[in-house]
Amino acid sequence: MTSSGGRFITIEGIDGSGKSTQAAKLCGWLEDVLGPGGVLRTFEPGDWDSGPLLRRLLLEGAGITPRTELLLFLADRAGHVDAKIRPALEKGVWVVCERYTDSTLAYQSWGRDLSFEDTRRFLDCCRFPEPDMTLLLDIEAAAAAARLEQRGGLDRIESGGSDFMARVAGGYRELARMSPERFEVVDAGMDAEAVAAAVRGRVGKLTWGQR
Repeated sequence: MTSSGGRFITIEGIDGSGKSTQAAKLCGWLEDVLGPGGVLRTFEPGDWDSGPLLRRLLLEGAGITPRTELLLFLADRAGHVDAKIRPALEKGVWVVCERYTDSTLAYQSWGRDLSFEDTRRFLDCCRFPEPDMTLLLDIEAAAAAARLEQRGGLDRIESGGSDFMARVAGGYRELARMSPERFEVVDAGMDAEAVAAAVRGRVGKLTWGQR
């Protein structure tokens, strides 16, 4: 939490877990609670002025090694934090971000088999703001894959395969166990409205100062 009152909520989960759907529902509810202009919805990678170039490289590029992927994600996040996240928090705005530092750890360390310690050191050096709460939309990789198949048009990372996504899902669960004071784990296998109700219940802890 910043001194001016802004709160920072991140939404995490493997591809197909419903992050965008839940971010939209959560932000709509928070706007009712906080008033117009009280919440910023954003996402990674790419939601800042030069971000679309990096997003295209990350999601459509060819020949990208795991180390290159890691550094591109960190570059995107640095621009995103400086351009949108930090200024909003300093103004007292609540920020809801789809994907953040835990995505880097889950996908690049567990998914791509890069060293967790080295990846964590890279993140520490960047000094990105720490979320007040991280909502993990937890779902089995097979169920998420079925959703992605229905949607079609998979990007480079979504096309990583079931074994890759299962490793990422396991990484997220381990990260939640490592930081129980920050993570709220929600069963994303439920229907969207039930997930949204569970999310509101968890975020209500922040909204009314109960966390």
